[in-house]
Amino acid sequence: MVTSDEDLALAASRGDGAAFAALVGRHYDRLFALAWRLTGERAEAEDLTQDICLALPRKLAGFRGEARVTTWLYRVAVNAAHDRRRRRATRARAADGWGDWEIARTEAATEDRARLQWLAAAMRELPDDLRDTLALVLDDLTQAEVAQVLGVAEGTVAWRVSEAKKRLRAIRAGEEA
Repeated sequence: MVTSDEDLALAASRGDGAAFAALVGRHYDRLFALAWRLTGERAEAEDLTQDICLALPRKLAGFRGEARVTTWLYRVAVNAAHDRRRRRATRARAADGWGDWEIARTEAATEDRARLQWLAAAMRELPDDLRDTLALVLDDLTQAEVAQVLGVAEGTVAWRVSEAKKRLRAIRAGEEA
């Protein structure tokens, strides 16, 4: 005697593992074929079918037997495909934003690195006293702190910073010419 799909579904909804296995075994190929038609890709259809099978025990708790099991399974499959498409679209939208952000961040980091490399090379062309003063100022020391470290007056620090900037601009202008 063959047990009907409806009887298997009702028994599976009450926790009967054998009934669940029989129901899935009976309809797995049909679910997979539908999933393939819904997704258009074999790997995606395999994943969708697995998602459906994993969700079936929970979904069967709501099965009331008012529709044929095949009709109910098709509805579960279509809903699962819609959910999967929505999740993919949400991830794609989120990834688009992150992709733009990452590109901008990478470009900014590259520009910063290039500026720092240029500054390091240009500072090597400065006289030692200007280079030392500028290096300390770039390390966020105040002019008073730099003056104390170098043993010079604060006015001397201000002049050296001004002179270093002027020479760096001249180096840049020479490169651009």
